[in-house]
Amino acid sequence: MIRTKRVFEPPAPEDGMRVLVDRLWPRGVSKEDARIDWWARELAPSDKLRRWFGHAPPRYREFVDRLRLELDSGEALARLKALALQQTVTLVYAALDERHNNARALVEILKLG
Repeated sequence: MIRTKRVFEPPAPEDGMRVLVDRLWPRGVSKEDARIDWWARELAPSDKLRRWFGHAPPRYREFVDRLRLELDSGEALARLKALALQQTVTLVYAALDERHNNARALVEILKLG
């Protein structure tokens, strides 16, 4: 099972393994408070893709497609998929938009793959 949650929300036991999927550590959140089990920088979009997307909802569908291409040959996506088959995994992110962000995109990519 894969869930998503903003890093600013308090951790909960039902989160299972908490995976931060942002390239940069979120401002204002200590590592202790975030309780991240795996900081998966390699699952975050490239700076170029992140800037192109700009969290613009009309670009979201294409963002998901472009992110899938970026991650296609990486081992991190396979590791994430394997973990999600074994336990609950919560993808943690800092974006304000709870529907159009890289964590949600990863959930969609995993469902397609």
